[in-house]
Amino acid sequence: MRLGLAGTGRIGTAHAETLKGFDEVDAVVLADVDTARARATAAKLGVEAVEGIDALFTAGLDGLVVTAATDAHPALIIAAVDAGIPVFCEKPVAADLAGTLAVLDRIEGSDVPVQIGFQRRFDAGYGAARAAVASGELGRLHTLRATTLDPAPPPAEYVAHSGGLFRDCGVHDFDIIRWVSGREVEEVYAVGANRGERFFADAGDVDTAAATLTLDDGTLATVSLTRYNGAGYDVRLEALGSVANVVAGLDDRAPLRSVEPGVAPLPGPPYPGFMDRFRPAYTAELRVFLDVAARRAPSPCGVRDALEAFSIAEACEISRHERRPVRLAEVRR
Repeated sequence: MRLGLAGTGRIGTAHAETLKGFDEVDAVVLADVDTARARATAAKLGVEAVEGIDALFTAGLDGLVVTAATDAHPALIIAAVDAGIPVFCEKPVAADLAGTLAVLDRIEGSDVPVQIGFQRRFDAGYGAARAAVASGELGRLHTLRATTLDPAPPPAEYVAHSGGLFRDCGVHDFDIIRWVSGREVEEVYAVGANRGERFFADAGDVDTAAATLTLDDGTLATVSLTRYNGAGYDVRLEALGSVANVVAGLDDRAPLRSVEPGVAPLPGPPYPGFMDRFRPAYTAELRVFLDVAARRAPSPCGVRDALEAFSIAEACEISRHERRPVRLAEVRR
C-alpha cells in the first residue's frame, strides 16, 4: 500500500513512523504546509515527501492520513473522498458543529470510507469494559465515571484555538461513553472553573470542568476534566453495574496514591501524556485503517460518530455558559 500523510507535527510524525513499520505499507508520502518541515521529517524517517499538501492527491495513494491543523480537516476529508481515496482523520472533523455537519452533508452517500481518530476505542482496557457491559456480566449498568486529567496546561496559543475544554479534551470521553455503553446521551449539565493561568479565561475557556450526562436508558455518566493534574496523566473509565464493575485505565502507572494504612503505592512512573498512555491504541487504529482503506472492513468510527461526540461537547458548552441542563435534541440534527 502507498499511504499519504498530511501534517508533520508531533502526532503526524508519530503516525508516519508507525505506518512505515507495517509490512503491508510499501511507501509513506509526507506533506505539510511547511514544506521544509515535511522534507526534514521525511529524511529523518526515510520516507518520501511532496511539495505541498495538494500534491498528495496526484501521488497515487491508496489511503490518506490527516494530522494537519483542525481548520484544514474539512477540505482534506472532502478532497480525499472526491478523489476516491480512503481517509483517516484525527479528531475533530471540523472546528465547530456547523463545519462538521457540512462535511457530513458533502460526503454522505459516498462509498469512500472515512475513519475518524478516536483512539480510545482501540485501547485494550476500554475494549474490555465495552465487552463487559455488552455481555451483561456487570448486571444493569447504572453509572459511568470518566476522567481526562492532563498533568500540565498546553500553551496559551493552543488554548485560544482549541475550541475549549469540552470540545478539545472531553470529546474523547463523550465518544467512549457512547461506545462502551452502546447508548446515546439525552441530556447534559456542565460546569467549569478558572483557577489556573489567566489565558484560559481570556480565551473564554475553563481549565477544570465537570459534566453529568443522562443516557437514553437512564444510566448516569460523569465526566471530570482538568489541565492541572500535577500527579500525571490520568485517563480512566469506571463502569458500575448492579452485579459487578470494571475500570479501564487503572494500571501500575495510574497517578493515584492511596492514603489508607498499609496500602502500597503504585510503582509508576505516571504517564507523562497521551502519546505514551495510548501508543498501542494509536498503532491499533492505524492497523485497522489499512483494512478500511483496502475495503476489507467498514470504518469503525465515521463522521456521524464524531458528530455525536461533538454535539455532546457543544451541549456541555451551552450548559456551562447558561447554567442549565441542555437536552441533546437542542443541538442534534
